Amino acid sequence: MFNTLKADFTNIFDRDPAARNWLEVLLCYPGLQAIALHRIAHALYHLRLPFIPRFISHLARFFTGIEIHPGATIGSGLFIDHGMGVVIGETAILGNDCLIYQGVTLGGTGKESGKRHPTLGDGVVVGAGAKVLGNIEIGSDVRIGAGSVVLKSVPSHCTVVGVPGRVVYQSGARVSPLDHNKLPDSEARVIRALLDRIEALENKLTTLEEDRKSERELLSQAAQRLELCDEKAAAFEALLNSAEEVPERAIATAVAEIADHMDLSELSEKPSPACEIRDRAITEYLDGAGI
Repeated sequence: MFNTLKADFTNIFDRDPAARNWLEVLLCYPGLQAIALHRIAHALYHLRLPFIPRFISHLARFFTGIEIHPGATIGSGLFIDHGMGVVIGETAILGNDCLIYQGVTLGGTGKESGKRHPTLGDGVVVGAGAKVLGNIEIGSDVRIGAGSVVLKSVPSHCTVVGVPGRVVYQSGARVSPLDHNKLPDSEARVIRALLDRIEALENKLTTLEEDRKSERELLSQAAQRLELCDEKAAAFEALLNSAEEVPERAIATAVAEIADHMDLSELSEKPSPACEIRDRAITEYLDGAGI
C-alpha cells in the first residue's frame, strides 16, 4: 500500500503544472486525500468488516466532495484533479495512471447485482462532467471528452466525445492528456459536411436551371427556323407550279436556303456532369464506431 500511495503522490507532479511542493500537495489536494482514505477503506472492505469502510468513505466524501465506494478497485497513480462531485461506484475498476477531472461519474445503469460499473484501462483520461455508465470496458489510453456520456465499451487508443459518446480515432497520433483543446468536434464536422452538400446541390440546381433556359432559347430559335422553312417551301412550290419555265439555278438556290434553315445541329444536348458529394464525415458520425 505504501508504494501505491507514493505513486499516487508523485504522479500529481507529472500531471498538474500547478503542483509546486510536497506540503501543498499533501494538504491542499482533495483528490490525493480521498484516494488515501479509499486505500484504507478498501483494505478493510476486503476484510469484510461491517460499517467502518463505508464510514471512512463517508468521511472522505464530507471533507473532499469525492465519493468512492470502498469496493472500487483503483490502480496506482490515479490523479483526481479538483475532484468535487466525482462518484466512483462499488464494482468500478480503474487501471494505473488514470486521470479524472471534477464532476465525473463512474456509475451503474440499474439495480442488478454483481459487476455493474465500468472498467477503465491504464492511462485513461476522463474529462470534467463526463459520465461512464454500466458494466462496460474502456480500453487503455482512451480520452473521454468533457460532458460526454459513454454507454458502450470503447477500444484502446481512441477518443470519445458527445452525448451519447462517439469514438473518433486519432490515427495513432499521441496527444498530451492535458490538451483538452485538441479534442475533435465530430458534430461540427458533420454539420460542415451537410452544409457542403447543400451548397453542391444548390450549384447543381442552378446549373440545371441555366441548361433549361438555354434549351428553351434553342427551341425558340428552331421554331423560328421551321417557320422560315415553311415559308420558303411554300414559295418554292408556288414557283414550280407557275406556268413559266423556272431556271435550274433558281431551283438550286431555293433548295440551299431551305437546307440552311433546317440545320438544327446546335440543338444536340450536352450531358450534364453528375453531382458527386463526399459525405464520409456524415457516415463516420452516424456509424460512431459502435458507440
